[in-house]
Amino acid sequence: MRYEKGRKDTSRRKIIDVAIERFRTDGIAGSGLATIMKDAGLTNGAFYPHFPSKADLVRETLSDALSKQAVWLRAVLDEGGLDGVIDFYLSPEHRDNPGLGCTSAALLPELARQPEETRGMYAEQSRILVLLLAEALPADVEAREDVAYAFFATLIGTLQLARAVNNEVSDRILQAGKNALRALAGLTHSQAS
Repeated sequence: MRYEKGRKDTSRRKIIDVAIERFRTDGIAGSGLATIMKDAGLTNGAFYPHFPSKADLVRETLSDALSKQAVWLRAVLDEGGLDGVIDFYLSPEHRDNPGLGCTSAALLPELARQPEETRGMYAEQSRILVLLLAEALPADVEAREDVAYAFFATLIGTLQLARAVNNEVSDRILQAGKNALRALAGLTHSQAS
């Protein structure tokens, strides 16, 4: 049976989109291929023409998600600067929707257990995010890349902690993270919106 041109690309895209949402929501280990394929509206057998293994799916899915996050970060920085990033990233909406949110915050503990090739890809792609943050820091900030790594880590850690507790404490954690990030980035009250 012949299929229309582009069907394989459409199916692959669907698998990737479903997989990243599943991974963010249920974790990598908690997301079986059968469930991903069912959610994508495909059979289990349709997986292997696209990916040799689940590890390949994980790596490609993470790479795709981090590339999209870099595009998002550029847009938010252009529109609202670091303050816009802080306000969105540490918002209750982002906290409450891990399936649609930051891949790092959802998956870091599991990424540490992934194959070297996946961890290497993550290191390269997350550094792109860090460099974007470094560029956005106020001009007088020294050791910009180091500060940007601390900023990135504080964003992720604050969101992870806020997701792990009840909403009253969670809201306090989000606000404390916002305050700490503004101080870390050297954003004064007049620079913050």
